[in-house]
Amino acid sequence: MVGGALADRYGGKKVMAGAAALWSLATFLTPWAASQSAIMLLAIRVLFGLAQGVAFPTMSTLLPKWFPTHERATAVGLSMGGFHLGNVVSFLATPIIMSHIGLARTFAFFASLGYLWISVWLLNVESDPIDSRTIRKSELQLILAGRSKSKVKGSKSPSLRQVFSKMEMWAIIIADVINKWGYFVLLSWMPVYFKTVYNVNLKQVAWFSSIPWGVMALSGYVAGASADLIIKSGLSIGRVRKIMQSIGFIGPGVSLLCLRFAQTPSVAAVIMTAALGLNSCSQAGYFCNIQDIAPTYAGSLHGLTNGIGTVAAIVSTVGAGYFIQWLGSFQAFLTLTAVLYFSAIVFYNIYATGDLIFD
Repeated sequence: MVGGALADRYGGKKVMAGAAALWSLATFLTPWAASQSAIMLLAIRVLFGLAQGVAFPTMSTLLPKWFPTHERATAVGLSMGGFHLGNVVSFLATPIIMSHIGLARTFAFFASLGYLWISVWLLNVESDPIDSRTIRKSELQLILAGRSKSKVKGSKSPSLRQVFSKMEMWAIIIADVINKWGYFVLLSWMPVYFKTVYNVNLKQVAWFSSIPWGVMALSGYVAGASADLIIKSGLSIGRVRKIMQSIGFIGPGVSLLCLRFAQTPSVAAVIMTAALGLNSCSQAGYFCNIQDIAPTYAGSLHGLTNGIGTVAAIVSTVGAGYFIQWLGSFQAFLTLTAVLYFSAIVFYNIYATGDLIFD
């Protein structure tokens, strides 16, 4: 939340660079912290989480400035694709790197990549294309013509009371909450599900660590490009956001219900991977929607919704075991998650909009 507000005020370039410097430092210090004490390791992991929490809200500050409305979902798809593909590469490459240079040097290697990226970022990126020395005039005119309206410079950002008084904002908040609930249930509890139901240890299956992320990267880009194409064809932004969000919630919800009919772990794995892939359509739904209704305050408002959604992610991840015990079976918990998906998309379709709310 703080990172998004800072990005709105001081620009995404500086805030993203500062955050990357902190999480790279935390990565470098992790082996040392682990050798000191559990408390020290926990403190470094907290620093890492605080720094990385800035990334998505800052991205929401940058993208509305750099991309016209009809290209925004594609830009989000590409950005999130990088996030997902980074997980694929790290899952596959880390064991190889570690076997050659050891544990501590592996952390140092990834930290050095972070600082290399920062140097490239600071030399080539601006918070606003107006300040860029390399952008073509025709491209700048295209971006400016495709922007949503913005506030008069110097006016105050909306108060929390104003934010929470808008049902359009609640549509995004609830979508974020349910999206993170389902997303972390799928990723965090899939190994336990397969062990419990099929007696299969997915931690020993190499492909499982990378394929879901790769599918999400591809489907997220396809969803974004498709959304922008539909907007260009003349359909309203609000309608397109609702269509993509419907796919992003109904798809995973139906997939979770279909799991009870999966007779083999292979079929179940395909269904769960499909659920994650379809869920990526949410990137062209509620994720972009915050940039539609409040482009000037997208960073701080994304930080707010992301913070609330993260609480749901913690509850679903940590509390899943209690829910399963309470409901009586893993499938019952997945059915509950499907019901939450379906309920949230009804709410989103009623109250979401693509119109400017906070100017």
